[in-house]
Amino acid sequence: MYLVYLYPMKYWSSIFFVLLGCLLFSCIREEVSAGENIVEPGDVLPDFSAVLNDGSELSTQSLKGKVAVLIFFRTECPDCQKELPVIQRLYEEYAANEEVAIYAISREEGEEEVADYWEKNSLTIPYSAQDDRRVYELFSTSGIPRVYVCRRDGTVVSMYSDNPIATYSQLSEDVENTLKFSSYLFAEQMLSLNLPTRIY
Repeated sequence: MYLVYLYPMKYWSSIFFVLLGCLLFSCIREEVSAGENIVEPGDVLPDFSAVLNDGSELSTQSLKGKVAVLIFFRTECPDCQKELPVIQRLYEEYAANEEVAIYAISREEGEEEVADYWEKNSLTIPYSAQDDRRVYELFSTSGIPRVYVCRRDGTVVSMYSDNPIATYSQLSEDVENTLKFSSYLFAEQMLSLNLPTRIY
């Protein structure tokens, strides 16, 4: 009688663990998905404000009149760890150019963690440490890093996520082209060339 009940128990436990594995796998896949792009190339930056590490305010209004580069990150994210040095290099290149503004905004990571990471990795990019997703969720539902390059009027000309992360040459080209060609006519020409993610 013991053997009669043992077989069905093994059978049902196998099914249970297979179903559990499928459920867990689907949750993991959903967690790492790229998410929905709330702000895409061609859109205007949402209205936001955040306090920077030097105490000054970063906002949609403060970026007006400048070519802006914004990166959303978490210091424990491997792709962010690769992207931040790229943004640092870009920041150093344009540090003396008052027409270009480059900022980093954390997603659910406080001042202590971000400041510690900045110091350990010799980063000097101005940043805003955000304990929540208040600012981030104006741009996307999930996925980091996210990098946005914007025209002087606040229109997003290019957006990069983690698949693949933005290279220095791509971002430098975006900034240079945006400085030179931040006009509506040029944006329309870029769209006609089927380049929806980069519309200077």
